[in-house]
Amino acid sequence: MAPGKLVTRQDIEALVESHDTFLFDCDGVVWNGRNAITNVSAALDMLRRRGKRLIFVTNNSATSRKDYVAKFAKYGIQASVDEIFSSAYATAVYLHDVVRFGGDKKAYVIGGSGIHRELADVGISTLGDDDTAPINLETLGDIHPNPDVGAVVFGIDYDISYRKLACAHTHLTQNPDCLFIATNNDRTLPGGKYMYPGCGSLLSSLEHSTQRTSLVMGKPNKPMLDCVMQKFHLDPARTCMVGDRLDTDILFGISGGLSTLCVLTGVATESDILSLSAPQATYYMSSIGDMAELDRQQ
Repeated sequence: MAPGKLVTRQDIEALVESHDTFLFDCDGVVWNGRNAITNVSAALDMLRRRGKRLIFVTNNSATSRKDYVAKFAKYGIQASVDEIFSSAYATAVYLHDVVRFGGDKKAYVIGGSGIHRELADVGISTLGDDDTAPINLETLGDIHPNPDVGAVVFGIDYDISYRKLACAHTHLTQNPDCLFIATNNDRTLPGGKYMYPGCGSLLSSLEHSTQRTSLVMGKPNKPMLDCVMQKFHLDPARTCMVGDRLDTDILFGISGGLSTLCVLTGVATESDILSLSAPQATYYMSSIGDMAELDRQQ
């Protein structure tokens, strides 16, 4: 069935009343680059007043949940740490609760401070944030595997370098049983006017050199879905995933048996949404800011 376009006040009212929980992607849905989506704060406030549970599910691993709260506040949006579920947090939950990773083992991280902070919050020591020294062919041989490294965690890293890749490669190929985890494998990353290489594009170089496939945490993959469903005890029939990317957000919702809403404020265009070869959203609309219409008097 083709996605239904929500245009009228009645369309939006029916969507809101048929769901108890809304999962929101952030970039391209709540904000785009450095700017909040028009009327987004009013729309989210309306949902809260109606007793809806809001959960923000993002593949961005560069920012910790605590820093996300501050970012939401900058845009005038209410959000708590417990409402934010990032791929960095999902990685920490997986390593701590599922794998029982820890003890004297450390994680070598390629990625931003968000990963280091989320892992530290569950008691996992990390390495890699100070691997910034220049390297060349003569000094490459100085890189050796650290026997304390039991996992390599790969996230978006805006300062990625050959040294970091070489260190991670060495740990993955020389340390027996070293885990290989990626926060997400997004091919591209929205940066305002243009799209840029995403975590998955960088990750492919390390997967190619090691001939190993990483376990990917983020949307649309099952580990993140399982973590979200378990933590919040969601009823799939009353939960809607809202996103701007068909291959991550919408597919994530479909995999979980959720209804899905694709918005046109980010990556997907209307022609993308209506393509029969794309993951089929349940609904689509111009912007979640349009939900604020329900607060206006008729």
